Amino acid sequence: MKKEKKATINPINRGFLSVIGDDRRQSISIPLFAIILSILAGAIVILLFGKNPITAFVSFLQGSGIIPKPEYAAKKSILTDFMSMMNSLTPMIFAALAVAVALKTGLFNIGVSGQMLVAGFIATITVGYSHLPPAIAMPLVLVIGVLCGGAAGAFIGWLKHRFNINEVVTSIMLNYIFQYVISYFINSYYVNPVSRQSNPITAGRLTLVDVPAFGLKMDIPLAFLLTIPIAILVLFLLNRTRLGYELKIVGLNKSAAKYSGINVGRSVVTSMAISGALAGLAGVTLYLGYYNSIMPRTLTAVGFDSIAVCLLGNMHPIGILFSSLLITIISKGSNYMSSIMNIPQEIAQVITGLILLFSACGAYIRYKVAQAREELSDLKLKAEQKIDGEGGEKA
Repeated sequence: MKKEKKATINPINRGFLSVIGDDRRQSISIPLFAIILSILAGAIVILLFGKNPITAFVSFLQGSGIIPKPEYAAKKSILTDFMSMMNSLTPMIFAALAVAVALKTGLFNIGVSGQMLVAGFIATITVGYSHLPPAIAMPLVLVIGVLCGGAAGAFIGWLKHRFNINEVVTSIMLNYIFQYVISYFINSYYVNPVSRQSNPITAGRLTLVDVPAFGLKMDIPLAFLLTIPIAILVLFLLNRTRLGYELKIVGLNKSAAKYSGINVGRSVVTSMAISGALAGLAGVTLYLGYYNSIMPRTLTAVGFDSIAVCLLGNMHPIGILFSSLLITIISKGSNYMSSIMNIPQEIAQVITGLILLFSACGAYIRYKVAQAREELSDLKLKAEQKIDGEGGEKA
């Protein structure tokens, strides 16, 4: 008699179930899984250069002020490096929140960099070059950033609603328009002959530079104080308000949203306006905070890196705070890593790209987990039926 082969679950699927867990934990476990995969892939890339990956990753942490360096220049310490990293982190958080709000409504705001640029430029020429006192100039800079970014985002949403023009195409085209038009005005009226960038601002800078404290000179990003409250506000908007409910329903199914009485067009415009407003905040904190000028014909990479940050944070405002920190550590520590390890600084961008790649595979990972769970359920059902059959035969 031929022996019956015992049914077992695929070991790979069993591993997925044990690592990723159930649906309640996937919002945390899948991003962590993506980070681990990207770090392993990044380690392989570093090994190809003949360098030690552990030393490279430690240098990332040292360059961003998370752990101390072997030595520091005068007036510098781990605290100054950390504050500089926080200064760079601030616009990244706002930019990633901008991407998240649009994605929740089923829209892809790839024009964050352009919206950041137009908000930063208008705030610079209206307030940055004025002689207003800081108590007036700083809040005014934030208001202008929100209004300009929101107007640019709302325009994209209106084109989507009124003419059904894909927001990705519109965002990309506006990126180029903002980039070259603003470059023309900078080179014509506001260029600094030495740096070939826009003239440094005289009022409303959102970062205090070279502040003497504890025997050090450090940069203090004032706008960072707004990041956590605004992330909580976005979370409240999406999960605790009627507007947030409508935006998410439109993102899930426009036809069902329209059938239920939701004004889809208004939701699209509103979502892009909120997304643009957050991008405007990112722009003023970058150009009138971290930087002190604008480089012509250049779109900041922050707007594009924010896509990876948003996906890694699972489009959740609190998750975005942590994913922004991770990407900023990699980006900020890349200079020090490159100087210490003597490998290209672009390795940091490779690792960031790998994180984006593996984060984008989140849907596939969820599919594999569901498949493994279904396979395990079928095996349990067959085992129960077999036990019941044997019990009936004995009876």
